[in-house]
This record gives sequence, C-alpha cells and structure tokens, in this order.
Amino acid sequence: MTFYDTLETRSADQRTSDQAAALREQLKRVTCAPGFASHLAGLDTDSVQSADDLTALPVLRKSDLIKAQTERAPFGGFTTKPARHFHHVFQSPGPIYEPGGTDHDWWRMGRFLHAAGVVAGDIVQNCFGYHLTPAGMIFENGARAVGAAVLPAGTGQTELQVTAARDVGCTAYAGTPDYLKIILDKADEMGVTLSFSKAVVGGGALFPSLRQEYVDRGISCLQCYATADLGNIAYESAAMEGMIIDEHVIVEIVTPGTGTPVAPGEVGEVVVTSLNPDYPLIRFATGDLSAMMPGQSPCGRTNARIRGWMGRADQTTKIKGMFVRPEQVAALVDKHDEIVKARVIATREGEMDSMTVQIESPGGNDTAYAKSVVEVLKLKGAIEVVAPGSLPKDGLVIEDQRVYE
Repeated sequence: MTFYDTLETRSADQRTSDQAAALREQLKRVTCAPGFASHLAGLDTDSVQSADDLTALPVLRKSDLIKAQTERAPFGGFTTKPARHFHHVFQSPGPIYEPGGTDHDWWRMGRFLHAAGVVAGDIVQNCFGYHLTPAGMIFENGARAVGAAVLPAGTGQTELQVTAARDVGCTAYAGTPDYLKIILDKADEMGVTLSFSKAVVGGGALFPSLRQEYVDRGISCLQCYATADLGNIAYESAAMEGMIIDEHVIVEIVTPGTGTPVAPGEVGEVVVTSLNPDYPLIRFATGDLSAMMPGQSPCGRTNARIRGWMGRADQTTKIKGMFVRPEQVAALVDKHDEIVKARVIATREGEMDSMTVQIESPGGNDTAYAKSVVEVLKLKGAIEVVAPGSLPKDGLVIEDQRVYE
C-alpha cells in the first residue's frame, strides 16, 4: 500500500506537535484579517498553544460569515489576501462567497482521490457543478494533484454524459452518490458499456444499498466529507471504517449550538479549524453531526476518524447535493401573499433523493409555486397545496424522512 505522503502515518505525538505549531502560525496570520480581528476582539489568542486550547475561542458560524460579507464583500475580511489575488471566487446558496486556489491540492482533495485509487492514467468524469459553486473545481484540483485527467462534465444531459464517458474512456466518476446510477442506468438503456471502475462521491449520503449496487457493477465507491468553505475534512479509505480526518484540519465534536466538546464517542456538531494559510477559518461550525471513533484505521493511516455525516445540527438539510435552509423556506412563503406557511420534506425514491414542498394556501397556482421553489430553493420538487392549518405546529419547516442506516 502506498500513501499520499508521510503525514498520513505520523505518530500521534508528532501530529499533535506539528498541528500545534501550524495553529499558532495560523492565529498570527488572522491578525491581518479584519473579519477575524472583529470576531476575536478582546481575546488572548496568544494563550492558544495547541488544539486543546481552542475552546477558549468562539465558534464561527456560516451566519457570521454571511453577515460579515454584507459588510466587507466578498469574503467578510476572513481571508489573508484580497479577492483579486485568488484564482477563483465562488458563490454558494445563501448567498455566500468562497475563495478558491489552483495551487497543488489547495482543497486537499488529492488525498481522498489517492486513497480511492485514482492515479495518473485515470480519466475522471467530474459530474460536480462548475457554475458558481466550487465543487467541480474542488474535485478537478484533486484529480490534478494525483495526475489524473478530467472530463469536466458538470451536471445534466445524461445521454451526452454516457456518450462522453464511452468515447473518452472515463475510468473514474466524481459526483454526488446517486447521479452515477442515473448515468449507468441510461447507459444500460442505450446499450452502451462504460469503463468506470472507481467512484469518488460527496455532497450527499451514500446509502449502503447504493454502494453495493456499484460494487455489483465492478465499481469501488468511496465517499468524502467536504464543504465549500473548508475543502476536504475527512474521507474514506479502502478499509471503509469511518472517515479519516484530513491532515490539514483540526476537528472538534461539540454540543450543538455551543463550543463545548462532547465526551469521546458522543454525537455532536462538527467544528473545524482549517490550516489553509489563505483562508484560515478558526473553529468553523459546519452544522453537521458526527462522532469521533476510537482507534486507527486498518488501512495504516494514523489520524483520528469520525463516523461520517450523521445529519444536521439544525434544520438545514442537504437534498440532491444542495443545502436547503430554513431562511430559504421563509423566503418562499414571502414570495406569495396567499401562502400561510410551507414545509419541505426530504425522502428517498429508490436510490434517489426526492423533495416535496407542502404549501398551506387557500388556493394559488401550482405552476407558479413550482417556479418559485426552483428560484428560491434551487431545486425541483413536488408541490402539495394543503388547506390553512393543515401542517403540524411543531416548528419544523424542513423535515428529513430519509433513513441513514
């Protein structure tokens, strides 16, 4: 077995020492970032000498970034260089802006692709989006880091995806877990044989039944846990026992809504400190739930592991690879005077995510509502108009009915 670099097999003591030194340097860097100067005002950052001391600092939330970005566009003063010195500027739903670089493995996705067996000589059909949001470039940068070629396919146009995969000879797929099934099923329908043997997925839950279907087709499928703000956070190896934490982040598991670490092994919110010198997010709350796992991976990588994505700490829910947020549901209600309230329900149909939007209204136009759903939520979904007073009064505006085990 080969490893991406020697960082993956460091001793626990060496990793702790190296990360402590990198963290101290990172805290020095943020003094030139006005957003952090405001966020950490009055705090003694010099007292933070190691990851264990991070609890002395406040948690940074996505809502904090969005607010800061309205005051200091585009990055809220949380980067160590201006927007014009980055290679890319992205816009994710919110809206929220993220910087991007094309330097070697800037997003740290190469480590995951290497663990999944993607190497020089592979051609990766990259079905993550390239429009505004960073996922496409995140995985392209990772493929470049391991020497693989890329077909920048993006999303949609399934017949063309099949034709391109066949003609180019793509050997690896990158994209959301369920879109590969759409491509494979379309290929079967067209009588086309594809050459995929590896799949690297993210942006949604990889259900065991779907993974097994890929295995039955001769495709090994591994998943990572990454965000637009942080890049790669953790990833699976061939051992498939939890997700190994990336070497350039520090992960804490805290009680949701707080910065207080939970007991080892307990479920809590994932809080990440990035050691990226260009975008040094400190104690960034992802809103995702997970838990630390004991021991080390049988694959030989020595970093700590998390159990993977276990849901959201708030009602924000990822559907078809896109986050749907409570504030978006509120914006949908505000878009039509006659709507009393709305509720988004995430379910599964076969191996695919499905979304239904229940709308409390005395009437209205289903077509107009469907158009507004796409405009506001950035996703298509079934529309159910229900009488005023019909929806439960339980405070939920987003309900995830999917089963993850």
